[in-house]
Amino acid sequence: MALLFTRFFVFLPLFNTIEMETLHRLASNFYKKTKYNITELPQSGSNRRYFRITPEDYPAQNSTIGVIGESVEENKAFISISKTFSENGIPVPKLIAHSSDMSCYLQEDLGQLTLFDAIASGRKSGSFNSTETELLKKTIYLLPIIQHIGPVGFDFNDCYPIKEFDRQSIFFDLNYFKYCYLKGTGVEFDEVRLERDFEKFAEELLLHNGDTFMYRDFQSRNVMITEGEPYFIDFQGGRKGPIYYDVASFLWQAKANIPESLRSDLIDIYLDSLSTFKTIKRRDFIRTLHHFVLFRLLQVLGAYGFRGKFERKEHFLMSIPAAINSLDSLLEEGFDQFPYLCDVLKRMINRYNANIYNHPDGKSLYVRIFSFSYKKGIPEDISGNGGGYIFDCRALPNPGRETQYRNVTGMDTPVIDFFAQHKKETEEFFESVFSLADKHIENYLERGFTDLQFSFGCTGGQHRSVYCAEKLAKHLHEKYNIRICLCHREQRVEKRL
Repeated sequence: MALLFTRFFVFLPLFNTIEMETLHRLASNFYKKTKYNITELPQSGSNRRYFRITPEDYPAQNSTIGVIGESVEENKAFISISKTFSENGIPVPKLIAHSSDMSCYLQEDLGQLTLFDAIASGRKSGSFNSTETELLKKTIYLLPIIQHIGPVGFDFNDCYPIKEFDRQSIFFDLNYFKYCYLKGTGVEFDEVRLERDFEKFAEELLLHNGDTFMYRDFQSRNVMITEGEPYFIDFQGGRKGPIYYDVASFLWQAKANIPESLRSDLIDIYLDSLSTFKTIKRRDFIRTLHHFVLFRLLQVLGAYGFRGKFERKEHFLMSIPAAINSLDSLLEEGFDQFPYLCDVLKRMINRYNANIYNHPDGKSLYVRIFSFSYKKGIPEDISGNGGGYIFDCRALPNPGRETQYRNVTGMDTPVIDFFAQHKKETEEFFESVFSLADKHIENYLERGFTDLQFSFGCTGGQHRSVYCAEKLAKHLHEKYNIRICLCHREQRVEKRL
């Protein structure tokens, strides 16, 4: 239930804290005598709390966002950067007010559409339409402007927790990866040899430092789309640093799923915008960029390990497969300066891929369900059971032949509705699939077997196979007390049920 506030009355049954009272005073001062509703927004990766404050008597566009941050120093950094960016014409939310103790502040409400959500269709399918592509281009074009114009007149001493990208911050992130992700994989490694490569890695990264602003977390969830234009949020972790880090963060964001061809085009647009400030040969830029891509991927894996495995935030765990896949592709180019680091990472990736198949304990039945494209081969079953069942979905009606379904997958509502319109064919197919699966699982449970695999193939691994794999996973999850790993191989999506 939304809470109602007036300037003279405080009712805080849900948020009974000093910070909430302070936020209430800020809102009361801004809205005067107008009543307003306050609703807490979902938390993301940080410990900051966000609230949408909507006045009853004002138009919806006059709502504001209230922020409570546990770290006063981090709040100060945001407020200082926000003021400077606004003065320099960077599209960020306007800062409306902040408390004297800097524990909370009010900012302009830019709406609810993030770039991440605006490109959802492309992220899921790997094929971005013209509208999504244009939004990505607008965003990357503004990045050099943020990096060079944004900090003009800014005192980097106001940054938090450090003022610049330095050796200490590099090792913080490398050790974040080592302790919060790598050690949890069970991969054996020589810590001294790994540290030596970390030292060489840090030296390489520090060669490219500069006086520009490093956003630190420049990714599509931190870009709001308002009236078709990008606005930037969550830059409180920014500092002085190299331009490459933010390009790596944006273009190799684990769940953005930007294909190589589009990524190349976006790099060209970035370099075109960058040319206003400096000129870098594309080949040299790419060579250096890939070092920062490697560094960023290790950093986010550390975050996914900590946020997902320790804090048990499921959406971070769901990002791991895409990050592992990006890292695997990147290592194909080779980083000869860091041979031991590359060896450890390759063994880590191999262990991760093998674990898709391994059951979590020796007693329960573990069912793996794959969707795949026949063009890319049938999924291997390394459990030794010979592959289980492989169902060919190509006899089902194919939504991929129709233009409106090309940018969605079998997980999306339009495709689900498509198959609902072809009820007779799909029901006949699943009647046979479910019957075979149920009998086999009941037999395996009775005999104490531990592994079973089902695979659904179609032409592209996007529509029919994905839809069918989802249907079987849901059916088995609801009917049996078993562990299920659902892997949409071509979509780079993995789910544990």
